[in-house]
Amino acid sequence: MTRSSSTRREILSYLRSNGSSSGPELATHLGITRQAVSLHIRGLIDAGKIVKTGSTRAARYYPADSAPNARRMKRDLLLPGLDESTIYEDVAIALNLSRLPENVESIVHYAFTEMLNNAIDHSHSNRGTIEVTIDAATINFEVRDAGIGVFHSIAGKFDLVDEQAGMIELIKGKTTTKPEAHTGEGIFFTSRAADRFVIRSHRLQIEWDRDRDDVFVSDTRFMKGTLVQFAIRRSSRRRLEGVFSEFAPGKYDFRFEKTRVLVKLLQSEYLSRSEAKRLLHNLHKFSEIELDMRDVNNLGQGFADEVFRVFATAHPDIRIRTINASGAVDAMMKHASQV
Repeated sequence: MTRSSSTRREILSYLRSNGSSSGPELATHLGITRQAVSLHIRGLIDAGKIVKTGSTRAARYYPADSAPNARRMKRDLLLPGLDESTIYEDVAIALNLSRLPENVESIVHYAFTEMLNNAIDHSHSNRGTIEVTIDAATINFEVRDAGIGVFHSIAGKFDLVDEQAGMIELIKGKTTTKPEAHTGEGIFFTSRAADRFVIRSHRLQIEWDRDRDDVFVSDTRFMKGTLVQFAIRRSSRRRLEGVFSEFAPGKYDFRFEKTRVLVKLLQSEYLSRSEAKRLLHNLHKFSEIELDMRDVNNLGQGFADEVFRVFATAHPDIRIRTINASGAVDAMMKHASQV
């Protein structure tokens, strides 16, 4: 038996013992490079011995005779008076979600019910659609309504200049059009629990991508209402309590008191005080603000002064922290805070 044949037999044995594996897991188990594992995997796939699900970092490999088939459930819903928990129970039974790892099922339960509840309470739509798909690697769901559109709703409620401003308010957290019934936390925490999370409404789309550790905003073809897409790997080790503890830690009695804003989503250069006020709108609700300055190319003195002196002086109990700032941007922030 050649060394190559022996390695491939060991890969098959490991997959049968563990059900499935990723490339990095196999490389660690075998004590060989990822490149070498990839060569053996391609050979086994070509020979029909194993199958691949997912792509790039989400890829997993299964013995060909035991890879689970994808399962799918789609349902049209009448939204008024609907109970999102009842719908989730129906989905969980139909797709046997109890077989998911406990941490993954907990995240899916939270995210699905929060997003469906948003459609029920905020969309002003009578009808909606859910679609849930589970395969060997990933569980995905979509929630779609034909209502007024989430970004348009927020822009109108808070008298903002456009839907993009509404989108920015939404992703800060604690933004809701019904404060008497909602905290505005659902989308914030769902976006951080997912491997991929997308909100699309009218001509705007925002996507959180954990693999690329980034958030993307794009213009799209007009779509009435709101579409939410959520995906998480079945192998994820993330826990819902860990997601909450980062932004609702014990030092704040587990309240949602910390937010993180990816500043580049507004624009790449910030010069004026009006731009600073747009960024800071509603951030006084938090005890701790983390401004992620990645890809911000320039910072004007007026903008920096408004954020790091005027706002900081007006709210001395709020901690403002910045991360990923370039040297020039960091220098301007320090100058403003010392004036």
